[in-house]
Amino acid sequence: MRKLTGLLLMGGFVLYLVALVPGMFAPETPVSLESIGKDIIATTERVSGSANVVTAIVVQYRGLDTLGEVTVLFVSALGVAILASGFKDNVFKTMFAADDGGFVLQYGGRFLMPFIVLIGVYIIAHGHLSPGGGFPGGVLIATAVFIVILTGESVKIPHRLLSLLEGAAGLGFIGLGALGFLGADQSFLANTLPKGEFMTLFSAGFIPFIYAMVGIKVASELTTVVAVLTQAPHHDTAKEEGRP
Repeated sequence: MRKLTGLLLMGGFVLYLVALVPGMFAPETPVSLESIGKDIIATTERVSGSANVVTAIVVQYRGLDTLGEVTVLFVSALGVAILASGFKDNVFKTMFAADDGGFVLQYGGRFLMPFIVLIGVYIIAHGHLSPGGGFPGGVLIATAVFIVILTGESVKIPHRLLSLLEGAAGLGFIGLGALGFLGADQSFLANTLPKGEFMTLFSAGFIPFIYAMVGIKVASELTTVVAVLTQAPHHDTAKEEGRP
């Protein structure tokens, strides 16, 4: 699943780079740069249904750019995992395992974790209404896990589940973008879902779902990076004892 998602994201990024070549898909037309911002602000409610203009730009107007950013994060997380596995003596894992953090830090981190996750989910869910979105919300959720690890708490990270969530989120992003080909605009990342009532939680069409995919992907990737850098590998007891 992770390899397939990586290939799809890389393919989308290549298409994005190809689309940057001027005049390849459409004749070059003169555009007034001064009017672009005004035009976007004037049409955001009708085109995207998002009360946050920045969100409409990030997810819809320049959605391919956001897809490229998600791809960069995926490649970065993969690179960190590969580099961390090559360090001798597990220097990072030994560093974090040297101190148990103490009673106050351990229980304080455990107490704060659900509140940090809740704030992260709130930021993701309200990205189309207020500043926020998938990237900062996903980082906050991963930070909650990091805080617990920093305080010396022993946490078992479900790597397979994180890999599954990461792959599903990437496919979800691409799938939601592909829905645009079924609409009247017939273009990738066209907002074809019902936009609901403006300025309400259930509005802005597919934008909240895109942000949810981005948030899940960012949170799972950064949590995986934190786990790779800080957690000691599980030893095979049978091999250590010399059993086959």
